Amino acid sequence: MRTGSIRHAEGHWRNMSLTPISGRPQDDLRPDKAGPKVTTACLRERKLQRNPIACLTAYDYATARVVDEAGIDMVLVGDSLAQTMLGYENTLTVTMDEMLHHVKAVRRGVKTALLLADMPYGSYQLDPQGALNNAARFVKEGGAEVVKIEGGEKRADLIRRIIDAEIPVAGHIGLTPQSVNVMGGYKVQGKNLAGIEQLMRDAVALDRAGVACLYLEGIPREVAAMITAEVSTPTIGIGAGPDCDGQVLVFHDIVNLTFGPPAKFVRRYGDATALITQAVQAFRADVSSHQYPSDAESYHLPKETKAGLDMVMERKRAMRR
Repeated sequence: MRTGSIRHAEGHWRNMSLTPISGRPQDDLRPDKAGPKVTTACLRERKLQRNPIACLTAYDYATARVVDEAGIDMVLVGDSLAQTMLGYENTLTVTMDEMLHHVKAVRRGVKTALLLADMPYGSYQLDPQGALNNAARFVKEGGAEVVKIEGGEKRADLIRRIIDAEIPVAGHIGLTPQSVNVMGGYKVQGKNLAGIEQLMRDAVALDRAGVACLYLEGIPREVAAMITAEVSTPTIGIGAGPDCDGQVLVFHDIVNLTFGPPAKFVRRYGDATALITQAVQAFRADVSSHQYPSDAESYHLPKETKAGLDMVMERKRAMRR
């Protein structure tokens, strides 16, 4: 077990980690060489300098800490956690409370990257005041620095209202998973002239509303390039080609921790499933063959205590004879 009960001299009990992550104390949050804090202002500067922005999702403390310390610019607690962490069929089921639970965990692991939180389905579509309240919860309770909202020009007024409340907003157009039922599935958007025109209107409307960045999902490369050149806000692509100002992928996709065929745009950089499976099988084999734990991996009594215990046990054995 990772945690155990340790008694203080005062007689109180507390839980403490016997094996901190990577052997480091829990309060050793970042290496000294950590870069400056990424802010929304940094994103626009990166666009002007043509310096690409790297974004990954994270849904828990350990992953967030690893991703942050690896130098990722933006960490998104995406509603994709519905599938990757909770096993739901799509993103529509995940709730505000579930999202907040994960945002809080990620906040504890992120120190330098900009932290964004997805507004889940139903948290902003129904009532503008409710949307503002939910956005404020992500900031006040979850520690998010930006909230992300799906939808184009029809969301512009709502986004302005949230920004007026001093909450930065990221836009998201193109393939918007929360609209899967309206779109009739997960389909590439903007493949005809009418679709391209709508995407351009959406992008310009959100840019004028003041979004901190604009996610472009599932649209042709040529359209993403047009949008990126047209708007002043940084564009973050996912399945939108290489001409965006930045790129985002789902963490579980890049390390092969998903259980279905990857999308065309997914590039896998590691195989965590194989690594974890190998480790679990090796552990099971060691337990089955009595190879784990070894004597060296066991705790032992102090010599004086063991000597006293041996005497007590010997007396008990003598009484049984």
